[in-house]
Amino acid sequence: LTSEASVPLCILSSHQSQFRLLPLLLVVFLYFPFLQVTPGMKIYIDPFTYEDPNEAVREFAKEIDISCVKIEQVIGAGEFGEVCSGNLKLPGKREMFVAIKTLKSGYTEKQRRDFLSEASIMGQFDHPNVIHLEGVVTKSSPVMIITEFMENGSLDTFLRQNDGQFTVIQLVGMLRGIASGMKYLADMNYVHRDLAARNILVNSNLVCKVSDFGLSRFLEDDTSDPTYTSGGKIPIRWTAPEAIQYRKFTSASDVWSYGIVMWEVMSYGERPYWDMTNQDVINAIEQDYRLPPPMDCPSALHQLMLDCWQKDRNNRPKFSQIVNNLDKMIRNPNTLKAMTPLSSG
Repeated sequence: LTSEASVPLCILSSHQSQFRLLPLLLVVFLYFPFLQVTPGMKIYIDPFTYEDPNEAVREFAKEIDISCVKIEQVIGAGEFGEVCSGNLKLPGKREMFVAIKTLKSGYTEKQRRDFLSEASIMGQFDHPNVIHLEGVVTKSSPVMIITEFMENGSLDTFLRQNDGQFTVIQLVGMLRGIASGMKYLADMNYVHRDLAARNILVNSNLVCKVSDFGLSRFLEDDTSDPTYTSGGKIPIRWTAPEAIQYRKFTSASDVWSYGIVMWEVMSYGERPYWDMTNQDVINAIEQDYRLPPPMDCPSALHQLMLDCWQKDRNNRPKFSQIVNNLDKMIRNPNTLKAMTPLSSG
């Protein structure tokens, strides 16, 4: 299934209960014979194609009884409410430490729907480099989304706090994990649209997992966050030119963003394009400017970044190629010895 194919799976509305997940491939074949689907391959279903988005939550997220959840402390603020750490004890299972996103009281039905859409998306994924959904609490208040707990938090902050502390191989291992998670998502025909180090979470074993599958930030204007432009909140510094110019979001635009994540990792969380304004960044990219290699960055890694930043999206590597490329570097560390000479310009 190519990243270009946008399958209007509204044909799978919730009232058509006979069209559940099992016959999904048959429906796709009947209606969209041009699609290349591998037998047994899962296809991502946009929860907003359901007539009743609550049906998507029931389909893809496990309902957890509130009695199984114990909130310990607030660890941050989310778009819809607080993010907490806590414990989850399911019947017959060991107690586990979890992250809990809560929906603040006084929400509208639309806010509830948008909040839970992230669970409907996350619940479709199962990969070691994609954040794992444990379940949701929707039958009591507050409404919650419960995920695995990632001890080291977001990758950008973690790197800034540990500047210079890792070997190149460790950094490449982190990048390999992120690329593997993104390959899995691309294979499921899911386009992330906001891949950035701030949206990667890190556990105690330095395993990096792709997170932040909320859709609402793309649907509403809010100029309060300088990371995102208004008119749909596009994170300019991380976004491919074709996605900025005419909103062409594909797995190839995710690859561009991945190149920026590579740069963030190798610079230990520096801000891409430093203090340039968003408009300056757009103009510079249009004139073929590309970020220079971070200090002590192997030339092979900077070349891979440049490949991800090809203007023509068809010339960018696929995530599968990126994973293979990074695997070769890990197997042959000598390829990481050569540094890119810093130009005086």
